[in-house]
Amino acid sequence: MSTVAIAGGHGKIALILGRLLAERGDTVRGLIRNPDQADDLRAVGIEPVIADLESESDIASAIRGADAVVFAAGAGPGSGDARKRTVDLGGAVKLIEAAKAEGVSRYLIVSSMGADKAPADGSEGFGAYLQAKFEADEAVRASGLDYTVVRPGGLTDDPGTGLVTIAEHTDRGQIPRADVAAVFVACLDTPSTIGQSFDLISGTTPIPDALP
Repeated sequence: MSTVAIAGGHGKIALILGRLLAERGDTVRGLIRNPDQADDLRAVGIEPVIADLESESDIASAIRGADAVVFAAGAGPGSGDARKRTVDLGGAVKLIEAAKAEGVSRYLIVSSMGADKAPADGSEGFGAYLQAKFEADEAVRASGLDYTVVRPGGLTDDPGTGLVTIAEHTDRGQIPRADVAAVFVACLDTPSTIGQSFDLISGTTPIPDALP
């Protein structure tokens, strides 16, 4: 049994991931900024922890004693470019610092397909999002932590199939959030995914066989 802390604990992938982990007996903490979301987490077996990645909240205490952390936070559609940097980049860096402070070596991050080819010209909108994700991924890789960077394609709410394509680079494609969450569970169980960064879309290979 492990203790896993998920930053961005009320996000769609985070809620599915937390439920999957809780159902198999892991202890799951969901870091959220809005106390009104706490009941949604409890309903799927996640312990809500109030910790605002955009403020001076004590992130370290929120993850104390965890075996792994997952960064699944994001500014979300419609947010401005500045908030993409404070959440998608700044929040990831704060979680890195907290993990180091607490001796939590395992760090997994939900990135985005295309983040490894992000424009460096200060593009707005989706370009700014990809640039923030790129810099966050780079910070994770340089952190010295046992990282895994997962770059999903277009996200859907379709039922998961358990069949995926994983590669350093894939063609453009989509993937259900349920399958993304299942891949994160598998990564937590698979030491060979440490130090890996990869694209993820739906495919024909069972998740355990597709992992690096």
